[in-house]
Amino acid sequence: MLPSVHHPRYKALRTHLKALRKGAGLTQVQLAERLSVDQSYLSKIERGERYMDVLFYLEWCRACEVAPDQAVTKLVDAGA
Repeated sequence: MLPSVHHPRYKALRTHLKALRKGAGLTQVQLAERLSVDQSYLSKIERGERYMDVLFYLEWCRACEVAPDQAVTKLVDAGA
């Protein structure tokens, strides 16, 4: 069973995703364009209103020009 989007680990993931985006100097609109999705979709993920699967996580990392394995290491080190 998946944890709630309000679970502390999922909250850490959302914080991590937002930090990746901002670290790349991207707005939600710019990242959405790179991922070929609506900005509102990214906003819902960042606010915890929508789940994201691992494949989309990989694409998010690549769109932010971050190696997915390095991003996962940072996420784990942060306690998620």
